[in-house]
Amino acid sequence: MKVALKYILIIFVSLLVLAAFVSLFQSPDKTVVPLSELVSKINAGEVESITVKEDLLEIKLAGGELLETKKETSVSAFETLANLGAEQDKLSAVSVEVKDASGFAVIVRSVLPIVLPFLLILLIFWFMFSKAQQGSMQALSFGKSKARLANLDGKKKVMFKDVAGLIEAKEEISEVVEFLKDPQKFHKLGARIPRGIMLVGSPGTGKTLLAKAVANEANVPFYFVSGSEFVEMFVGVGASRVKDTFELAKKTAPSIIFVDEIDAVGRHRGAGLGGGHDEREQTLNQILVEMDGFDTKDSVIIMAATNRPDILDPALLRPGRFDRRVILDEPSMSDREAILKIHALEKPLAKEVNLKVVAERTPGFSGADLANLVNEAAILAARKNQREVRQIDLFQSIEKVILGPERRSHILSKKEKEITAYHEAGHALVAVSLPHSDPVHKVSIVSRGRAGGYTLKLPSEDKHMRSKAEFESELAVLLGGYAAEKSIFKDTTTGATNDLKVASDLARKMVTQFGMSDKLGPITYGEKDELVFLGKEMGHTKNYSETIAFQIDSEVKKLVSKGLATAKKVLTQKLETLHKIARELITKETLEQKEFYALVG
Repeated sequence: MKVALKYILIIFVSLLVLAAFVSLFQSPDKTVVPLSELVSKINAGEVESITVKEDLLEIKLAGGELLETKKETSVSAFETLANLGAEQDKLSAVSVEVKDASGFAVIVRSVLPIVLPFLLILLIFWFMFSKAQQGSMQALSFGKSKARLANLDGKKKVMFKDVAGLIEAKEEISEVVEFLKDPQKFHKLGARIPRGIMLVGSPGTGKTLLAKAVANEANVPFYFVSGSEFVEMFVGVGASRVKDTFELAKKTAPSIIFVDEIDAVGRHRGAGLGGGHDEREQTLNQILVEMDGFDTKDSVIIMAATNRPDILDPALLRPGRFDRRVILDEPSMSDREAILKIHALEKPLAKEVNLKVVAERTPGFSGADLANLVNEAAILAARKNQREVRQIDLFQSIEKVILGPERRSHILSKKEKEITAYHEAGHALVAVSLPHSDPVHKVSIVSRGRAGGYTLKLPSEDKHMRSKAEFESELAVLLGGYAAEKSIFKDTTTGATNDLKVASDLARKMVTQFGMSDKLGPITYGEKDELVFLGKEMGHTKNYSETIAFQIDSEVKKLVSKGLATAKKVLTQKLETLHKIARELITKETLEQKEFYALVG
């Protein structure tokens, strides 16, 4: 519809231009007068000359003014003027010149009214046939590949040195790049290039960024396509596109094909809802054949990225297809510092900014989170009309990324503010009192996101394993706010809702997944359903009896009750400190790490 309107507009504008062109042959600057007035002016001696062009009379007066009028067809100008009463001697004194109309003007005036309708009809038919031809061409190209050749000329190139961390991943990928540059080095030893490389990692860990670096490092054609671009509503289109993609890569071999989010098409066959021969499975089958079928070439490498390796088909991951699985972990503290330095290159940082401290405060942050953090800090500095990004801007951005923006308009009543202050003071005091808890960095009763207040505690070092003692301390800290409300106000509020949910989930995982129950022993209970829909498990299978279910519930309640008892014990012993922290929070609303530790001694 939009295309049709566009062409109609073009035709309309063309007609307007044509009308303006025809108007050039007219005399818009001449005054049209009747013949009787012309006769009066001739008798008065005011007419200097008359130019006759067919039925048109162009009059020039003695003063230089130009007039025009029309006479009857097939009657001479002299006869017409004489019949209207022009004096013979006055008319003889006027210079009369007869001119033929220009040939082009005659053609335009006589032929255009006849030809123009035919031109419009031809234009309409041409438009209809061209659209029909485009539709047939689109139908023929429906199964063509949607892979694009990476063309990074003129853009800032991402190289391996620009990808901080991921040392092992870059080493694995570098071997492939080196093989493509100098294959004879490996062929001499009988080595063959890995046919497929699977990049596995959480969202934001740098899978696509690493692929961009490979595209720039490897001096070979690099084709990129998304897994979802293979799948269409028509069966067979995806398989055709896969085949066309590989044929395109083989023509320009050696080359690399990068499939982003391959889990969209490479999911386990028969594990989803909707039959065993749908479009997605045919597309996957074609990928398997192209990677390790009868007609394969070692000079075409396929790279793929996913954050769900557990749902991929086993045939896709076997040796000969995806030979290597490169794991991209969350960045360590040193890696986070390096990533922050890269993203801070184009941003003016104040001299007091210490990115190492920022890296310490961001455990669990991915590369994308860190990039967002630095960007939010720059935006915050701009809103304050600063010329540099300061350390406080980066700290505030950490909280914004974790919890959301501050909600200063979310005003609490005096009673609610007091309850929130004691709630957060309870969390913080229990955290600082237990040996296996993480250090407290900040306590605030200013609303952020959906939280009425928050206690920010972060580990002092990166942790890859957690002990039972640490989980028990975590349970006590989570229930510290609930215990403080109950101890001080002899009542509880909905402010502890999320704390109770997180504590209950953690306790259940300790019993059913981590084997941390002395009564139930080192056994896991409950299995994930193999039925996958839209990339998620539909639920868990209950593989235990009702007796065990009762024991699981008992052990979960026992762990939660133990955490609550620990929290109450700490708050009872340090009641005066609890009052001191709460009063300070009511006054200042926010306590930084140094202020908080000064209060608790």
